[in-house]
Order: sequence, then C-alpha cells, then structure tokens
Amino acid sequence: MSAEVEKYLEKQKSPQKEIVQRLRDMILKTLPGIKEELKMGVPWYEGKFYVVALKDHVNLGFSVMSLSEKETTLFEGKGKMMRHLKFYSLEDVDEAKVAKLLRLVAEKGTCCH
Repeated sequence: MSAEVEKYLEKQKSPQKEIVQRLRDMILKTLPGIKEELKMGVPWYEGKFYVVALKDHVNLGFSVMSLSEKETTLFEGKGKMMRHLKFYSLEDVDEAKVAKLLRLVAEKGTCCH
C-alpha cells in the first residue's frame, strides 16, 4: 500500500473517494502482491491498471495490449494500449466482473509504461 496513493484518496470527494477505495481494495485483493504507485498523478498498478477520479465518475483503466479483439471489446474507449470501465456510483461496481477482468489482464496483458 502506497502512502502517495493514500494521500490521493484523501483528496477525493464523494462518491469518487469511495469508488476509488473500493476499486483499489479489489485490485489489491484480487492480485495480491501487485506493486502500487502514484504515476501521472493517479494510482497505477504495474503499468497494467490505473484508477482515476474524474469530475462525475471514476475510470478503472486496463492495459489491452496482448488481448484479443474480442477481449478488448469488454472495455470502453478506443485506445490501442489502454481502455477503461466507468463507475458513477458504488452500485455500478460489479465486483465479480471487475475481478474477472483484472485477472484476465494480469495474465495476458502487457505493461504499457
């Protein structure tokens, strides 16, 4: 657990703060031992995942490099290297779906620092 990420969390307003905390907890639980750091001003996890609180939602970003075309369609956005899921409330967080996608990218995805 990164102290820098803790500071990032403290600065967020609700509901983004709670959503970022839930996603962070899920990443750390689903992928024990993953390296957490603050990069480009937001929490990053081994170059494969990021969490960013925005004005009215939170994005959970995933590296889609090395995923199949079909797997890439599981995410929002048009990026060639990173795509994301959007969360506007805690109720939007489908823990089973997010955990499945975290494991998929952890196994197949490549780092994109």
